Amino acid sequence: MSSEQNPAQETADATGAAGPRPRRLTYAAALSALEGLALLVGGVWMLVFGITGDGVDRQTGITGGITVLVLALLPLLAARGLLLRRSWSRGPAVITQILALPVAYNLLQADSAAIPAGIALAVVAVTSLVLLVNPATTRALGIKGPDRTRETPQR
Repeated sequence: MSSEQNPAQETADATGAAGPRPRRLTYAAALSALEGLALLVGGVWMLVFGITGDGVDRQTGITGGITVLVLALLPLLAARGLLLRRSWSRGPAVITQILALPVAYNLLQADSAAIPAGIALAVVAVTSLVLLVNPATTRALGIKGPDRTRETPQR
């Protein structure tokens, strides 16, 4: 059977990128979703602690919990966008990782059980950044670099 009789069907999405999603992009989306879920859990925990607390702890816990829950939307939306190969999704994902690095540093400065959490967060943030700036990820998202904005003449 020739290729004309049975053409290979390529998957294309809204960005026009054809072919399967690179594993690097899938891994970056998974790490972003993991961070979003961790923020959701932390936000719910803070909210419950605030509701069951008393006085100043109540107000701080409720405000902090709601804030963390809203912040959880950023990596979750970015993860969804990365899976759907939306070019806009890389920006929020990179911002999330950059914001995670100082948090990881502060956790590493603690003399407590927070040190392993800081190590884990730092590893996830750096790994995600490497995956997000990878050329295969950039191509899959249809992002053009500064050198690819102009068409080069054919020789």
